[in-house]
Amino acid sequence: MTAHDRIPIADPAAEYRELAAEIDEAVHRVLASGRYILGPEGAALESEIAAYTGAAHAVGVNSGTDALHFALRAAGIGSGDEVLMPSFTFVATAEAVSYTGARPVFADIDAQSFCLEPRALERSVTPRTRAVIVVHLYGQCAAMAEIAALCREKRLVLIEDCAQSLGADCDGRRAGSWGDFGCFSFYPTKNLAAAGDGGMITARDARHAERLRMLRHHGSRQSYLHEVLGYNSRLDELQAAILRVKLRHLDRYNAARAEVSRLYRELLKDLPLILPAESGKGKHVWHQFTVRSEKRDRLRASLEQAAIASMIYYPVPLHRQPLYAPDNTGRAFPVTDEAARSVLSLPIFPHLGEERVKRVCEALRACA
Repeated sequence: MTAHDRIPIADPAAEYRELAAEIDEAVHRVLASGRYILGPEGAALESEIAAYTGAAHAVGVNSGTDALHFALRAAGIGSGDEVLMPSFTFVATAEAVSYTGARPVFADIDAQSFCLEPRALERSVTPRTRAVIVVHLYGQCAAMAEIAALCREKRLVLIEDCAQSLGADCDGRRAGSWGDFGCFSFYPTKNLAAAGDGGMITARDARHAERLRMLRHHGSRQSYLHEVLGYNSRLDELQAAILRVKLRHLDRYNAARAEVSRLYRELLKDLPLILPAESGKGKHVWHQFTVRSEKRDRLRASLEQAAIASMIYYPVPLHRQPLYAPDNTGRAFPVTDEAARSVLSLPIFPHLGEERVKRVCEALRACA
């Protein structure tokens, strides 16, 4: 078996191969223009993402981590504040809080969706709680009606971590339009993928959007006049142009991911695996197809022997990370811990195809 026969967990180059003519034209257009930073491509992408998500405003930045950090900064979160979030997420969600001087406080997840469990969230609110970051994990929205209602009742800022969920919706509203802010990543393996790092923040309030634009550009809205401590975090024109091309194909690519999910479900339904569940409240965009098994490590080893990649998102939850564990001694997150012990994400991307899905399933069947 050659390297070309290996099935990757994701294949960003396959999108380029299909869209090469469109992407090359967009890149050449930017290079010929001489406008490489804060130009028309970025402005157009912001308008298109705002329209796509149903948000009032969108502001491009250079990563999903900065998107989260700047949303918190724009909301005035800082030292002495607490921000609630799931422990079962990538560290960037908590890092963004720590950058502000606030304290990330973790809550347990729902066993079916892997997203914040509303009752666990409510139990974690204290007088110091100022904001909630809800993570739409694996491509499915959290229980947004309940969480948004809680945030309104408690007067908490609601930030959506939409890094894995562009195009997903809940009760007819797309990810990124529920909260005060929606934070997106365009990392090369995301559903909408740049050829490098990139991020976007959607915002409900025009004042927040203005603040975000200042934060990404050295605290400035007028050249050489700096009003607040800002950063250098601008989504460059080349990435914006590439993303604009891919945004035109996003719904089709998300539909292809859904078809891969359907095939997996059909072919794996009789195996002793817990297959991912859909809430029934909206569209799942299948950033990951994540199964659960008590034999997770054995299954992963079997896939590797068959030249099939897989990933564990996430093997060490945040409350057990060395960075945050000292603040969480004695706290219990049973659903999160069980997920970390048992989850396994299988290859899923728009160009995977039926034959490779079957090969993945055959390898799992041989080990199950």
